[in-house]
Amino acid sequence: MTLRIGFAFNQKPAEEGSSDEAPPSSEPPGPGSLDRFAEWDDAATIAAVERALSLAGEVIRLEANAEFPQLLRDTHPDIVFNIAEGLNGPNREAHVPAICEFYGVPYSGSDVLTLALTLDKRRAKEALRAHGIPTPEWLVAGSALSRPRLSSLGKGPWLVKPAHEGSSKGIPERALCRTAAEVNARVEAIANDYAQPALVERFLTGREFTLGVLGNGSAARVLPLVEIRFDALPAGAAPLYGYEAKWVWDTRERPLQIFACPAETTPQLRRQIEQVALAAYHALGCRDWARIDVRLDADGTPHVLELNPLPGILPDPEQNSCLPKAARAAGMSYDELVLTTLRNALQRYGLGS
Repeated sequence: MTLRIGFAFNQKPAEEGSSDEAPPSSEPPGPGSLDRFAEWDDAATIAAVERALSLAGEVIRLEANAEFPQLLRDTHPDIVFNIAEGLNGPNREAHVPAICEFYGVPYSGSDVLTLALTLDKRRAKEALRAHGIPTPEWLVAGSALSRPRLSSLGKGPWLVKPAHEGSSKGIPERALCRTAAEVNARVEAIANDYAQPALVERFLTGREFTLGVLGNGSAARVLPLVEIRFDALPAGAAPLYGYEAKWVWDTRERPLQIFACPAETTPQLRRQIEQVALAAYHALGCRDWARIDVRLDADGTPHVLELNPLPGILPDPEQNSCLPKAARAAGMSYDELVLTTLRNALQRYGLGS
């Protein structure tokens, strides 16, 4: 019997252009502007995922728009392969899984709670801290901070970012703040542009890595480490993989050579990074796949920055997409990455071998 696979996605509007085209400004615009759809996928990525899934069964496109609930109900696939990021509200990444659960349809990836939790940077960090997993000290601000409150995070610098965004939305160069005045200016800008509070975090000065994790339970495994090479950024740029690095400086004509994979580390450091990433993956309930950002402090201790249980998966090897790059370093093709994630989900539901 042919497996019927619903494919849930959000596609960038036509006027947005392909994902490697930079918006015209070096400052990320607010809601309703170009970066509103930064997390959505372009047509090439959607086609590549669909092509990979077709190797496992019949694929039914289920664009995650207003018609999605009815389409899901009418088609009722055997499983939904979910890469939909959603659009509105701080729980937007959990909308498709919630609807799948309502109709009793299995789906790939993390569940409703995990997707809502990881998009809320404060709650995610609270969960990490509760499990004893290192993460930079932070506070949440919806208005100007007093100097004593800010100094509770150390003497700076500090990183200021929206509390409920991904894909470096709201994290331009100026997000790295060295004075209280700069911090308060960013807090105000985030409140005005994104209608949400800011997360103010102690900035760690060590190396930064991102890790792909595949699987569930004791079978979860870490793919080769990807290091963010800040020496690839323009001279004078902040050591930050932020908005400009992702959407302005990295173009098809002049790609940034910002990723090193496999990263060069000592065996001991690699184990430490892998252990803290896996601990975070399990603590926040991630399933099937995820990407986890880790940065070292001045003493070389790995800290978890964020978890992304809906990782970007651009298919073009020339584009900077961490999870496919790590998979290639592990000897996996793009199709194998997608199909492995699908199999992980099928096995969780007792639908696969």
